Amino acid sequence: MGRMNSNARTESDAVVVGVVNPLQGPLGIIGPSAQLCAELAAEEINREGGILGREVKLVHVDGGAQVHKVRAQVLELAMAGRIQAVAGVHTSTVRESLASAIGGAIPYIYNSLYEGGERRPGVFVTGETPETQLLPAMTLLAGERRISRWALVGNDYVWPRGTANTIRGHLATTGSGTLVDEMYVPLGTSNFDAQLDRLERSTATAVVVLLVGQDAVEFHRQYAERELDAKAVRLTPLMDENMLLAAGDRSCRDLYVGAGYFSSLCTSDSLDFVGRYARRFGADAPLVGTMGESCYEGLHLLAALARTAGTLDVNVMTTLSNSLVYECARGVQRLDAGHTAPRTYLAEADGFDFNVLTEMTAVPPG
Repeated sequence: MGRMNSNARTESDAVVVGVVNPLQGPLGIIGPSAQLCAELAAEEINREGGILGREVKLVHVDGGAQVHKVRAQVLELAMAGRIQAVAGVHTSTVRESLASAIGGAIPYIYNSLYEGGERRPGVFVTGETPETQLLPAMTLLAGERRISRWALVGNDYVWPRGTANTIRGHLATTGSGTLVDEMYVPLGTSNFDAQLDRLERSTATAVVVLLVGQDAVEFHRQYAERELDAKAVRLTPLMDENMLLAAGDRSCRDLYVGAGYFSSLCTSDSLDFVGRYARRFGADAPLVGTMGESCYEGLHLLAALARTAGTLDVNVMTTLSNSLVYECARGVQRLDAGHTAPRTYLAEADGFDFNVLTEMTAVPPG
C-alpha cells in the first residue's frame, strides 16, 4: 500500500470522494436519501468546473456495515490513492474509527449530527451538536409545556451517552430540570417493552429520544400503542421525513424535533434545493431529510474548502476552520472550529410532514 495523499492524481485525474453512508442496519433507512443527495451535489459541483478543475467522482462505502469492515475498506481505498477525501452520514462510532485511521492525511467531512467535541485536524463537521440542536429545544419545550422532569431512551453507544452527559450538565447548571431516568438499548433493538414499562411508571413528563433510524421508528410505534403520548411529550434530534413516514402519523402525535433542516422549510435556499432534488430523481425518490441534506452540504463544503485553499492539502484546509463562508441548502454557513454553525429549528410532527414552529438560539451546555 502507498501513502495517503489528498492531492494524489488518479488515473482519470478525478477527485474521488469516499462516501460513507449506511445501506444496512438501523440507520439504513436514511441511506438512500443520503446517497442521492451526494450524487446531486457531485453533479452540481462538476457543472461548476469540479474541484480544482478536476471532475468529482464518488466511491460508495456501506457505513452501516460492521465498524472494522468500514474502517478497513476506507483505509484500503485511501492508502491505494483511490480516494482523496471522505464524506458521509454515519454513527459516531464509525467516525471515531475513521478519523483515527485517516489521521488527518486526507479531508474528512463528517455529515451527521453528533455529541460534539470533534477537534482532530482534517475533520470538518456539517451536523448539529446538542448545544445548537437539543438544548435549545429542551429550553423552549420546558417553558411552553412546563416540563422539569425528563427521561431519556437511547442506543448504547457514544452519541446518546455523550449527549446525555451534556443534558445532565445543562440541567444541573441552569437548575431548569432533572433527568430522572436513562435507558440504553443495543443498536438494532425492535422490542421496547421494558423501556415502555419504566416510562409508564416514570414521573417524567417528557422523553428525549436518542435512537437511530429504524430503532426510533419501532419505539415511536410502540410508544403510541401504549398511549404514552398522552402522558409525556417526546423530543428528538434525529427524525427525518423518511423515518416519520415509516413510523406513521398516529405514532408521532406530540413529537417534537430539533434540527438544522426540514424539507418543509420555506426559505429560498431550501425550496430551490428540494426542487432540484425532485427534478433530478422524480416524485418517487426517497424524501429529502436533514441527514440527506447534510450529506449534500458536505460535498459542497469540500468543494468550497478546496476552492478557497487552492489545494486539497489538509494542513492548508485546516487554516480555514474558523473563517470559511459558503452557501448551501441551509443558507449561508460559516465554519467555526471546523464545524458549521447552522440555524436550527424546532418542529412538530404533523401527519407525514413537519410543522416548523420557530428558529432556535444555541444554548451553552453548562
